[in-house]
Amino acid sequence: MKTKVVVAMSGGVDSSVAAALLKEQGYEVIGITMCFGTAAGSSNLLKRPPCCSPEALEDARRVSNILDIKHYALNFAKDLEKFVIKDFIDEYLSGRTPNPCVRCNRFLKFGTLLKKARELGASFIATGHYARIEFDRKLETHLLKKGKDTFKDQSYFLCSIDKSALPYILLPLGKYNKLQVRALARKFKLPVHDKPGSQEICFVPDADYRGFLKNRLVQMKTNIKPGPILDTTGKVLGTHNGIAFYTIGQRQGLGVSFKEPLYCINIDADSNSITLGTKEESYFKGLVAHRLNFLYPVGNAKRLDLKVKIRYNQKDIKSRVNLPAVISNSDLRNLTAEVIFNQPQSSVAPGQSVVFYKADIVVGSGVIYKPR
Repeated sequence: MKTKVVVAMSGGVDSSVAAALLKEQGYEVIGITMCFGTAAGSSNLLKRPPCCSPEALEDARRVSNILDIKHYALNFAKDLEKFVIKDFIDEYLSGRTPNPCVRCNRFLKFGTLLKKARELGASFIATGHYARIEFDRKLETHLLKKGKDTFKDQSYFLCSIDKSALPYILLPLGKYNKLQVRALARKFKLPVHDKPGSQEICFVPDADYRGFLKNRLVQMKTNIKPGPILDTTGKVLGTHNGIAFYTIGQRQGLGVSFKEPLYCINIDADSNSITLGTKEESYFKGLVAHRLNFLYPVGNAKRLDLKVKIRYNQKDIKSRVNLPAVISNSDLRNLTAEVIFNQPQSSVAPGQSVVFYKADIVVGSGVIYKPR
């Protein structure tokens, strides 16, 4: 009997090639397209998200027919609303910048969908992420590693998944780059071989997060209040339209003029204010992270010299990570860690993920609580 694996199929080239490779390797492959749509009561003001457009669903079905594998479309709208969209809105209202893809991977793809895969009798779940999961015989544990293609590496987005899920995840594209994946799609005669990749947040039409927030806040009957725009001395420079519509590092659309470029360097929900600073003032020496998640055994280490990323597709930053005094699975996410950069960094945005690396291994991650 063949080993079953569920592949999360979006209709794109990456997940399609992942399914093809696994079938070629002898697995019994089941394709599942996660349809998010919009949750009950919220569809009247939103367009259909690109992730579950008729075209994307049809592409996934066409690929599944060519590969001769079973394919199902399942509705995950309620899970998306509960675990991702609610947090997305709450974070922006609190002056933070969320990372919905990280939460989706933790709670939906490698949470709800993994559970569904087990119910279908599958031993594994697979996706088209450019990252690797390998078993380390010396440490006797599975490790999450960067993809071989350093430009396309997506380990950043997988940083928050539960360590207990690693043994049940397959990432077939980890050793390939994008050009090789497109070549494989042609080899397997898949019609999506030249389909462009999507960089959008799947539930935000046209990548317009401000429009999405405005629509949702109307539904929620929540008013966004304008407030002061300050400089670093506390001087009022102007009035903002609502803290939810601003992000750390933002330079355009601030509504103020100054003799040199200004950047959003702080968003304070308590005072309903945003602070602007010069390029020099936008740099910080480090950060404090909470909601910690470790995938690599660190024992009782108090300090680790690692490399970190504070946003996707940036160069690794040499840093010192000061860990909490006690690390245990039961209370880890309630503790904080301090990260000190070797060189000051800009756009240290609360709400975004900071990922810790040891060479190509993901040691762990946290959510940025505040810069320092």
